[in-house]
Amino acid sequence: MAGKNRKGRKGSAPQDIRNSKVRRDYEVGDTYEAGIVLTGTEVKSIRAGKAQISDGFCRFEKGEFFIYGLHIDEYAFGNINNHVVRRERKLLLKKSELKKIERALEAGGKSAIPTRMYFKEALIKVEIGICTGKKLFDKREDLKKKAQMLDIDRTMKAFRVR
Repeated sequence: MAGKNRKGRKGSAPQDIRNSKVRRDYEVGDTYEAGIVLTGTEVKSIRAGKAQISDGFCRFEKGEFFIYGLHIDEYAFGNINNHVVRRERKLLLKKSELKKIERALEAGGKSAIPTRMYFKEALIKVEIGICTGKKLFDKREDLKKKAQMLDIDRTMKAFRVR
């Protein structure tokens, strides 16, 4: 039964949803795992993989931590009670973590960006990174390093024992 989930279907386990732009545009520092307040149709839509966090950001509002710009498609089999596609959603963290994040954001020059959304058993979690924006020359240096590593891999491939 390797590779099957508990209902016997192969490959139907939900994947995590990643923010592909975050590592390119930001220098990610500390990361935190947060719960998220969702409705039933939002959870079903996320299980189907119909969510996007690439435009997401987090902000404090009246002492609570919210995520904005998170796009979760309407559930295909939902009825009139279907959810709003783009709305702010509350994030659930420990008080100590909230204080750390708030201090980091108040210091300036940093922002809280969601890096990925994933399932942890039956719960949906969001990984939040405290990020600093990259300058254009930082991005160019990353591209140069990536190109150099590819060249090294190509040359080493000839010397590997098969």
